[in-house]
Amino acid sequence: MTTRLVQVNVTAREDRALGRFWADALGWGVSSAGTGVTKVEPVGFGWPDASAVCVDVVTVAEPESVKCRVHLDLATASIAHHADTVARLTELGATRIDIGQGEVPWTVMADPEGNAFCVLEPREVYRDTGPVAAIVIDCVDPRALARFWDAATDWTIHEVGDDIARLRSSAGVGPYLEFVRRTGEPTVWTRLHLDVMPYPGEDRAGEVARLESLGAHQIDIGRGEVPWTVMADPEGTEFRVLAPRD
Repeated sequence: MTTRLVQVNVTAREDRALGRFWADALGWGVSSAGTGVTKVEPVGFGWPDASAVCVDVVTVAEPESVKCRVHLDLATASIAHHADTVARLTELGATRIDIGQGEVPWTVMADPEGNAFCVLEPREVYRDTGPVAAIVIDCVDPRALARFWDAATDWTIHEVGDDIARLRSSAGVGPYLEFVRRTGEPTVWTRLHLDVMPYPGEDRAGEVARLESLGAHQIDIGRGEVPWTVMADPEGTEFRVLAPRD
């Protein structure tokens, strides 16, 4: 049994507007899964597919505005492309922000609802990822979390160290999942989380039990009866296990 990472879920005050921003930012398309939910995915995408981790934007009554454990890193192909991307995102409603990063070669920005993300300078490792270079999670122990997510999903470890660990789909395509050792005060993850899904023929309850055996645990966030299971990894990072679909 195993799961696959299928999307990043973003809670929002207004899913359509934020979903439109991220679609334009990534050069992807928008589709709606129902009232209060906007799906952002590549045009013509056969979901789910390892070549991209989609973005699901969901309206909630009072999304929290806090520094989050997770953010997206966007890839660029050249110094000129980096500058053009920052300018284009600014026109779309993003803003530059200072989170104490100091002098760095990348640009830290926030989307129209204040969610931080980075526009990276060109890096060879991300040359074939598509617009999303990496999904980055702040953590205490990158090595331990990489081991958990390596066992939890069909993604494999590409690099592991004391300060950063990097995983990618076993198909060798799409973005990386990165765990970066945090400094300073602990962060809180409330607005972005990962969604994973068992493969067809597997069942959600069995997968939840397997993830618990690896060190995850179920949590209650007060949403009542829902067709998914809310869990947290060994460092308390929230994620959802969705029901499998063909």
